[in-house]
Amino acid sequence: MLSRVAESIFWMARYVERTNGMLRLVRTSYVSSQDEIVDFDWQYILRNYSNQPESTIKELTSSNQVLAHLILDKENSNSVINNITHARENARAVQDHITKEVWQCLNEFYHLVRSENAEYQVLRGDAMSIMDDLIKQGLLYHGIVDITMARGEGSSFLSLGKYIERVNISSDTLAIKLSEVEFNVNSPLEVPALRYLLYTLSGYELFLKTHRENLKPDLVFNQILYNPNFPHSLTYGLERMSRYLNRLKADSLPEAFKSVEFLTGKLINHLKYTAVDIHDVNSLRVVLEDVRRGLFEITDAFNQHYFGNS
Repeated sequence: MLSRVAESIFWMARYVERTNGMLRLVRTSYVSSQDEIVDFDWQYILRNYSNQPESTIKELTSSNQVLAHLILDKENSNSVINNITHARENARAVQDHITKEVWQCLNEFYHLVRSENAEYQVLRGDAMSIMDDLIKQGLLYHGIVDITMARGEGSSFLSLGKYIERVNISSDTLAIKLSEVEFNVNSPLEVPALRYLLYTLSGYELFLKTHRENLKPDLVFNQILYNPNFPHSLTYGLERMSRYLNRLKADSLPEAFKSVEFLTGKLINHLKYTAVDIHDVNSLRVVLEDVRRGLFEITDAFNQHYFGNS
């Protein structure tokens, strides 16, 4: 497979996964903002998903303004509309290597987020309805990819992009939610924050089925960091990265494969054997920073060895 084709498929998957994760976080935060008596603080999310200066971010005071900036603002390079546009552009470049159903789904996603109805619902209507529609379109994309894409090189690069981004999103989401409570996770008052964290990562039902007790920080973090059966845990995502990387081995140059394999294995083992003390603020921060740094190194290795970008 040509390096430019592999790169486009890889980034198509990353942009869609980034969009899905961002939408879940924004939706859950919006619900939380409606439940709280005091004004909800969007600043932590904006700092993570906005490229605008601090002065501009502080001017976004209402939830509708924030949603418009995060979902519809073309000036915000991290907005949903820009992510979907980038995903569609990458898909257009490799239409011969993806199924027509995947292309049509991304095209529908693109037109949905650009529609007049989306703008109206975010600014003046029912913001929840358009966010739900966008999230459903993302779920539809995953289903279509799963049942229509042949399991070849293209599928492997697509899955690698998806899981690299998913691990990144899970670590970012955990960091954002912890920042909102200033990493003070040991107070009973912060149980709602833990519940919304699990909602964001679609892990609340699994938690209740696994632990028939009140939300406890150590159990919540254990699920997000280590549960091998939770699709949004860091361990699950890293193991899937390793699985799909191994499928590329036969078609890869030995040096290229070994470089990425080493970094992936290093990150898996680092997470597995690092003792995380949830009562220690720095312990939580460090492990999340290490994971994100490791993902950056893996992406850089793909750029250098597989995509021809020095």
